[in-house]
This record gives sequence, structure tokens and C-alpha cells, in this order.
Amino acid sequence: MKIVLTCYIALQVAKYVLELMNIRHMVSRIDDAPPEFVGIVDKELLKRTQEYTTDRSRFSLVASCCSDTVVVIFMFFGVLDWYNSFIQSLNLPFIAAGWAFLILLYLAREMISIPFSLYHTFKIESRYGFNTTTPRLWLSDLAKSFVISVIMLSIVSVVALALAMLSPGHWWLWIWVFLLVFSAFVIYVSPSLIDPLFNRFVPLEDDELVREIRDLVTKAGIRISKVLKMDESKRSRHSNAYFSGIGKTKRIVLFDTLLETMGHQQITAVLAHEIGHWKKHHVLKTLIMMQATSFAVFYGGFRLVGSGVLIGLFRISEPTFFANVVIAAFLLSMALRFMIPAFNHLSRYFERESDRYACDLSGNGEALIQALVKLSKENLSNLYPHPLYAAVYYSHPPILERTREIRHYIGTA
Repeated sequence: MKIVLTCYIALQVAKYVLELMNIRHMVSRIDDAPPEFVGIVDKELLKRTQEYTTDRSRFSLVASCCSDTVVVIFMFFGVLDWYNSFIQSLNLPFIAAGWAFLILLYLAREMISIPFSLYHTFKIESRYGFNTTTPRLWLSDLAKSFVISVIMLSIVSVVALALAMLSPGHWWLWIWVFLLVFSAFVIYVSPSLIDPLFNRFVPLEDDELVREIRDLVTKAGIRISKVLKMDESKRSRHSNAYFSGIGKTKRIVLFDTLLETMGHQQITAVLAHEIGHWKKHHVLKTLIMMQATSFAVFYGGFRLVGSGVLIGLFRISEPTFFANVVIAAFLLSMALRFMIPAFNHLSRYFERESDRYACDLSGNGEALIQALVKLSKENLSNLYPHPLYAAVYYSHPPILERTREIRHYIGTA
């Protein structure tokens, strides 16, 4: 148990060190405006970017430290044993007991996260002019997210526990299959059932832009059902665009904040990048990679639970399936931390591949560079992340590296 605790603390300390290294690296370059940003980003904006990144990083460190402290107390100082015994004392049937075990843990986690979410939204994001949400809207979003999460968690937990009870020797496989099907179902229905609960989606009014977008997707050889505008401005001034749904629900969604700040060529260049993800099968490849990892995790969890060592390792007085699963999930999540750099490396490769595809499809790589630079400026993105930090945590190439690679590609092409 002491070895496991030491490993967990070491992993968290390494994360904190990388965060601090990233801040120091950025501060050391605060006076250097890169050539790509000359005339776009001045010294004052660089300073504001530094302050925003620093405030977010410090907040992340504090929030993470608090979260880690709660996890350590829960897992290593007898709280899990007490909680497990409390659930057992209720004398509920197996499925009901498991549902209560997971739901109460979820409620506790959400209650702990609320103060941090409030501070991030109404202090940090407001301080830098990004937040536009109201307390009433924030509470509404919280309530809706809570209800949806409880419903989904209840469905998943009840079905998973039923499968574990019906097939003790193969529950890991059947649960994995169920989650695969359930995830695909959620992706399919989310654009029409879940997303509209939070945002208003209306057809894009700019007929000329719609025509350009449809010409672009036709040229790419894909079909979409709708081109929609989303009212992101009621919550935030951050901007973005994305594809959502699968099959008949596949659609293009543009933030209204994006439409307000970018021209047609820049918007279509951003969409060409998103189309690149579809055409290069990045979504499918990512899904396969995630499901293969999930398959290994479920099998590993099955073997750990079946070994019988977890209860003794964490000194649980009443051995239960639920306590075993929580301990196995905790240990496997530690192991998966070592895979984060590999996952992000692959993600950055996909982003570069989509950038090159966007240049070829739109025939306007400079418009893509302009769009990325503008997004970076408007979102106060860190122009100088530490190389090691970026290698571990960045799912997209750093903006300077990315724009230079695009310019090199269009130059050689």
C-alpha cells in the first residue's frame, strides 16, 4: 500500500513540476514576438497572454492538489473501507447496492468540483473578458448536466452490474461490448436530443458562406445534413467549429463567435481541416485505439478483481465487488498515465495530417494560418509552451510549430 501511495504521489509531483516548468519557459520569452505574430500580437498582448496562462496554470495546480488530497484520503486512509461498509450495512440487493455505491461517489465528486468551477468561470474567465454566462445560466447548465449524467451513469451501472451478476466469468467482455454500443448510440442521438438542451442551433443565415461550405464538402466527397450556427456567445467569447453526429445526424456547427471574427476564407479553411479528420479516418482510428485500450483495461480489471489481492492490499474489511472495481480502476488509471504522451503524439500527427489535407482541399494554406493565428490571439493561447510539457500534454501542435509546418508544406507543394 505504501508503494502504491508513493507511486501515486510521484506521478502527481511530476505533473506539478511540468506545469511549473511550462510557466517559467513562457515567462522567459515574454518579450519575443514571433515573426508570424508581428503586427498582430504586441508586447501588451503577450503580457496578457502570460498572465492568463499563469493564472490558469496556478488554478489548475491548486485544484489538482485539492483533488489529489481527497483521492489519497479516500483510498489510503480508511474512507473507502468505511464507505464500503456503509453501503453493505444498507442490505440492498447487488444491483441496487452497486448503483448506490457509484451514484453517491459521483455526487461527492460533483459537490467538490462546484467551487472550482465557479471560481474558474466567474473569476479567471471573467477577468480576461471571456465569460459571458450568468449565474442563472450556470446553475441551469449544472442542473441539466447533473440530471443527464445521473441518467447515463444509472443506465451504465445497472446494465454493467446485471452483466457481472449473470456472467461472473466473462463480465468484462460483455460490459465492454455494451459500452461500445451505448457510446455509439449517444454520439448518434446527442446532436438532436442532448446538445439542444444547452445551446440553440439555427441554420446559417449567410447564404454565400453556406454555398462555399457545401461546395467544399462536395469537393471532399462527403455528405452533411445541416450547416448550423450555435449561440456560444451567451456563455463565452471563445470560438470554434466542429463536426458532430454520425450517419444521418452528421452536421457542421459554427460558433457565432467564430462567425463574428473571421472571414469566409478563414472559416472554410478551418472547416477543411475538420473535413480532413473525416477523410483521413482519424475519428475511426481514434475510436479503434480507444476501444482497444478499453478492452485491455477491462480485461486487466477483471484479472485484478479476480486475483483477490486488492481487498487485502487496501485493507478493506468487507470484500465486495464494488470496492474491488474501484481499487482496480484506481490502479489502472495510474498505469494509463504513462500512455498519455503516446496518445497525444498520435493526436498531433492527426492534426498535422488534417492541416495538410486542408491546404490541398481549400487551396489556401495562408487562410488556414491566418485562422489559427487569429484563434490563438483571441483565446490568449500560450505561444511558448515548454517542449516537454507540449510533448506530454498537447493534443495539438504548438501554434508556432504548427503554422511554420503549414507554411513549409504549402511552399514545397
